[in-house]
Amino acid sequence: MSSAPTPASASQITVDEESAGQRLDNFLIRELKGVPKTHIYRIIRSGEVRRNKGRVHADDRLAAGDVLRIPPIRLSTQTELKAQTPAPARDFPVVFEDEYFLVINKPAGVAVHGGSGVSFGVIEQMRQARPQVVGLELVHRLDRETSGLLIIAKKKSVLKALQDQFRERETGKTYYAWVKGSWPSSLKVIDQPLHKYLLPNGERRVRVTDAQDPNGQRSISLVRVIKHWPAPASLAALAPRGFSLLAVTIKTGRTHQIRVHLSSQGHPIAGDDKYGDFELNRILPQVGLRRMFLHAWQLRVTHPKTGDSVELEAPLPDELALVLRNPNFGLE
Repeated sequence: MSSAPTPASASQITVDEESAGQRLDNFLIRELKGVPKTHIYRIIRSGEVRRNKGRVHADDRLAAGDVLRIPPIRLSTQTELKAQTPAPARDFPVVFEDEYFLVINKPAGVAVHGGSGVSFGVIEQMRQARPQVVGLELVHRLDRETSGLLIIAKKKSVLKALQDQFRERETGKTYYAWVKGSWPSSLKVIDQPLHKYLLPNGERRVRVTDAQDPNGQRSISLVRVIKHWPAPASLAALAPRGFSLLAVTIKTGRTHQIRVHLSSQGHPIAGDDKYGDFELNRILPQVGLRRMFLHAWQLRVTHPKTGDSVELEAPLPDELALVLRNPNFGLE
């Protein structure tokens, strides 16, 4: 593979066999270390990044032998200084680890990688904490405010194998979500395409669309009700039908999928600052909730080397479990 582009000129990168099947955005984030994620998405959207001389989209999958043209990357002095400043070393609670990959229990409030105004995330911190491990890469993503199970590969071949499983829907990922309202037990499958778009300020958002939308991506979520309960008096006016704790299994891994699917049904996730009930969110701290109630609880993958099924769980973090232990919301 040729070297990454210099700040002054365009360059070409040839995709190798081990990187085949990677999304373009993930590939460039790895290759263009130090370049903000927002800048990478900008040059993709503008058409400055070309694949085999043609336009390419952020979520397009690359093939071995693809030739990518990368435009000149010009960074501000401030950005360059940030890129030269290493992230602080930090390890995270490990749920599973062997020589091929590890799974951590990511806390809420930590981005998985730098970009979009964030200088560093989980992956940069773990690389600093484990300098002896060469090749640490994120297999998938979690939103910054979502806690729970996150897989990190130690080898490029393992990264590709695990990402292939996610793409082929061969994995199992189940989340806890606490939502406004009484979720109907009969509503077990949400099969609605999702469409990504940008706000005027450049922030990314997602909405439900229909099958005729050429930009829509099929998205499937399976929902199981764990418990319903009424709202306490302080929240009754804004949540007259109380709350529901759900187990949501995603068969596709789209951006903000669970958040948008649940909100589209009239049951936004409590504390969601993008798709939630903003008036309700303002008073949720009264019952101890100060973040979005979404947690990656269970994970199942096939070990890429042994072929064994790896099934893992991460219990609710204390700050969410305490909400449910509130006398008004006690789980039996």
